[in-house]
Amino acid sequence: MPDRHSLPNRSTAPRAARPPRGLRHGAAVAACLVLGFGGGAATAEVWDVPHPRGASTEAAASRQDPPAPVREEDDAASRSAVGRAGAAASAPERAPALDLLAPRPDAITAPDPAPSAEPGMTTPEPPVAEQPPEPPVADPGSGLLGDVVVVAPDLGGALAVVPGESPAPGGGTVRSVRVEVEEGLPVDGEVFATAVLTTLNDPRGWSGPDGVTFSRTAADDASIRVVLASPATTDRLCAPLETEGTYSCGNSVTGVAVLNFERWVLGAPDFGDDVATYRQYLVNHEVGHVLGHGHEDCPAPGAVAPVMVQQSISAQGCLVNGWPVP
Repeated sequence: MPDRHSLPNRSTAPRAARPPRGLRHGAAVAACLVLGFGGGAATAEVWDVPHPRGASTEAAASRQDPPAPVREEDDAASRSAVGRAGAAASAPERAPALDLLAPRPDAITAPDPAPSAEPGMTTPEPPVAEQPPEPPVADPGSGLLGDVVVVAPDLGGALAVVPGESPAPGGGTVRSVRVEVEEGLPVDGEVFATAVLTTLNDPRGWSGPDGVTFSRTAADDASIRVVLASPATTDRLCAPLETEGTYSCGNSVTGVAVLNFERWVLGAPDFGDDVATYRQYLVNHEVGHVLGHGHEDCPAPGAVAPVMVQQSISAQGCLVNGWPVP
């Protein structure tokens, strides 16, 4: 019997006499007999089977590991592989080797389903752009035109007299009123003039405290002028009083009450949402100045504010009020 480290005599050692030692890496690269896979007679095809640890046989061959002792069964497998490699080099060119790990051509791979939200989870809403505040809406009795109102800061100052005449409705000292509107304002002059005279002749107005009644005229000799103007024109007409593009004014010397159009449209923050009552306050307060009334203070917190309190700025703790006689 040959020594363990000597090469066996292939001419005398019968193949069947060598006991099987299990499949090793050399045998894994050995030829596999395929019957019927390619059709025809039995042929030998060589497939590279991935190394058990994921490395290919080429990568394994490139490592510079020290040579291991050669055993007789390894030596036989190595020489057998060399013989097959030589035969393959001399054989005619074949079709590329098949990849056993690739999917079959007739197999259809379905796409992965889209991930679905887990129960109890909500999909975040896209951010909503901040909307600008809606412009004021014209309401009946204000004289404002259109569905929305745009407040222009300065329209140049040209004033238009609203034509029309109406007598004073009651007894007392008659004060004639001429109504004017700055050109370019989105206002129906007739509706605005009617609102002014209706407010002045209301029983809650100045007829009680001052014993006056008001007629309407378009004449130049009117005793009182009520003007609706843009903020910049209001500032010019009210000078030297500083109205700052926001406030209105009344002057007992000139007999002119100027109403700031921005206030007519928007009201005043401290007055609340009742813009219709604020307009009545604006007419009564500024015409009150023309009649000679000065500013007053809130008498007590929670009391009804006198109409001459500067409620366009603050009601001073009083309840807002638009009338000389609430």
